[in-house]
Amino acid sequence: LVNQLRELEEDLIVNRKVYPVVPPKVEYSLTKEGESLMPILTAMYDWGKNYRDTVLANQEQKAETLIK
Repeated sequence: LVNQLRELEEDLIVNRKVYPVVPPKVEYSLTKEGESLMPILTAMYDWGKNYRDTVLANQEQKAETLIK
């Protein structure tokens, strides 16, 4: 996870803020570039949810056919 977050920081997708406390505390937030990805991520989420629902409906339909 740390490596992925560092890569996202290098790619200017997230900001990393380190607090000088014990125990160590690090906070991540989206940059403007990261926020610009939200419509794409939302569309991908919606597609995945619809696809899952379609697959489940097909499985249920096949199960009903086998029961009859």
